[in-house]
Amino acid sequence: MKAIVINQYGSPDVLRYEDIPTPTLKPDQVLVKIHASSINPVDWKMRQGLLQPLSGYNFPKILGCDLSGEVVEVGEKATRWQVGDPVYTFVNPVFGGAYAEYVAVSAANLSYKPQNMTDAEAAGVPVAGLTALQGLLDLGQLRPGQKVLINGASGGVGTFAVQIAVAMNTEVTGVCGTSNVDLVKGLGAHTVIDYTQGDFTQQGIQYDIIFDAVGKQSFFNCTKVLQPDGIYISTLPTVDNMAATLQTLFSSNQKCKLVLAQPIRRDLDALRDLIESGKVKTIIDRTYPLSDVAQAHTYSEMGRTVGKIIIAINEGLQTINID
Repeated sequence: MKAIVINQYGSPDVLRYEDIPTPTLKPDQVLVKIHASSINPVDWKMRQGLLQPLSGYNFPKILGCDLSGEVVEVGEKATRWQVGDPVYTFVNPVFGGAYAEYVAVSAANLSYKPQNMTDAEAAGVPVAGLTALQGLLDLGQLRPGQKVLINGASGGVGTFAVQIAVAMNTEVTGVCGTSNVDLVKGLGAHTVIDYTQGDFTQQGIQYDIIFDAVGKQSFFNCTKVLQPDGIYISTLPTVDNMAATLQTLFSSNQKCKLVLAQPIRRDLDALRDLIESGKVKTIIDRTYPLSDVAQAHTYSEMGRTVGKIIIAINEGLQTINID
């Protein structure tokens, strides 16, 4: 099968488009033919070697975690699934495997692909969508009527967070750059703050939940715009935020929490329900073929992505690049 592999850590130049053996199954796994994947920042952080304590030094490695595709082989204990089932999920980014034509996936971590999404759209959902869903609902205990601020509202996680918070009947404020204000309004945000024109931490409005989808603020910077029992949630485990998480665990009404998405079937099902009801969609910035993952990484590292960058593995998927 074709796959993107690395034999060392480094720049996008270390990414190689190669033929490697198709994975073999364990009894509790299924083999998925991947039609599409997507780029997540954790992918290029892995490639750079920033997560070496977790990823180790065994090469070659296949990167990538998001996937949408179809089941082509079923392990003897994976009786829930049948060949031909359309599925989506993500695999552990430390081990990767989704920048490839096939991947072996735990049967327990799969969900049926949303029926009203293409594979390209579905491949953009798992990591970003679950980060938003699990952050807001599990950590934030999001409830109707609350005031929620999403920092980084036009990015991969942020676009899903805005839509999920709107679907939960909360009052949503999105923070983004000038060029993306209309997009975030179109996702349903009631108020949009252009960060080039104003700093939300200085505006005196207090929120029940601040979801920092880009890790650009810290809990300590946000305390004065959090309600006394408010919750700050970040996707980035900085030293400040890890310290704040421990500190507020016991000693403060205000809480700092860090979200690390898990491929839980129940939550993938919940996302599918929101998608099929028309409340959540994937915003696609660009689509690249598998052979151009290096170019996709370079673009992602620039930090200007709006929504998701998709990797088309099925040759029938259209690839687009919009400047």
